[in-house]
Amino acid sequence: MTNYEKFYHAGLAVDPIHVGTGGSQLGRVDNTIVRDPVTRIPKIPGSSLAGVTRAYAAMAKGKYPDCAGQGQTRSDGSGGHCGKHDCPICTVFGFARGRQGGFAGLAAFSDMHVLLFPVATREGPVWVTAPIALRQLDFIKDLPELPDVDAIYLSSSSFKSQMLNLGWLLLGVKKDGWDGFNSVTEALKVLIPEYIKSRVVVISDKLFHHVVNSNLEVRTSVAINPVTGAADDGALFTYEALPRGTVLYWEVTCRNPAHFRIGGKEIIYGTKKATTDDVHGVVETAHPYLEHLGIGGMGTRGMGRLRVWNGKNSVNQPGDRKSQVGGDTNAGEH
Repeated sequence: MTNYEKFYHAGLAVDPIHVGTGGSQLGRVDNTIVRDPVTRIPKIPGSSLAGVTRAYAAMAKGKYPDCAGQGQTRSDGSGGHCGKHDCPICTVFGFARGRQGGFAGLAAFSDMHVLLFPVATREGPVWVTAPIALRQLDFIKDLPELPDVDAIYLSSSSFKSQMLNLGWLLLGVKKDGWDGFNSVTEALKVLIPEYIKSRVVVISDKLFHHVVNSNLEVRTSVAINPVTGAADDGALFTYEALPRGTVLYWEVTCRNPAHFRIGGKEIIYGTKKATTDDVHGVVETAHPYLEHLGIGGMGTRGMGRLRVWNGKNSVNQPGDRKSQVGGDTNAGEH
């Protein structure tokens, strides 16, 4: 029996996605999005993913709103997390009981990182990636560095030009000379559909964050005075977002329920002991909601929807790819 299982997911931004920082930077837009502090590449924090996944899973399981959110009780003492050993929401995502303690939950979410970023070119849209993004896929081993850090590497014969623009940046095209394409192609075949894989290009880590940050979507909004029907003075603001077509990658690590007890009782789903596949199954119930209700802010302004590529309706079923770590099932009870 395994101690935990790791499930890999990729998803396509159906709309632009805005997960804001609550602040701005001088010379940029008013409302910026979250970025990795080291690479400066935009990301979606795991806390944002975990929170919205919990809410949508609670809807799917008929546990909304009590077992969703932070679980505070109402003024009359009712509501809040049920904290039961057979609740699929409280066991998977955890619960709080104040001084009575709580449970951390069986599912852990990584940050959502940019794997492939869509950029307009004179040859049509391409999806840009770099070794720094591809190394997030821990099933890609020993990815070599690019020989030329100022070139675009691709494997598709559909691009005839010797030069290609990525937005404003014009770079030379190389169709051979990098040994990493085979492993990249095999890894992406598991995660993404063919129509995207055939238009993937690779650039250096040095250029990747410049290309991404130069091609984010920026929108402008204004407050309308309901009396005059005109824009209010000083109410204009701008906000940035990951553009539609961005491919994001993340991992969900599911701990073995057999290691844990809630109120002295083992965790069960339905009439049987829960497994790591059951834990992941609860997480997956939220995925259809992500495609329709979205993640992040500006959800009522055409933003936020995310299509997760897994399940029987997917081309490649990334949710079927998982890693296992074995160990003693008697360790770590709570």
